[in-house]
Amino acid sequence: MNEILVVALICASSVQAPDCDRATASDVLTGPAHSLQECLLQGPILAANAGLGSSKDSYVKTRCEQRR
Repeated sequence: MNEILVVALICASSVQAPDCDRATASDVLTGPAHSLQECLLQGPILAANAGLGSSKDSYVKTRCEQRR
């Protein structure tokens, strides 16, 4: 079974959500997940554990990618 890679992008609130990607994010956190549901839950958790994305000046966008 292929694992899914959780990608938590921390973007400034001035960056529109469609434009928030690895290049525009101020921080990028990654981790493993075994399902899509787990992936979607893990993104904000990764950011919170790192102390990121909790200010009014930034937000967390979670992406789920197939691990290579």
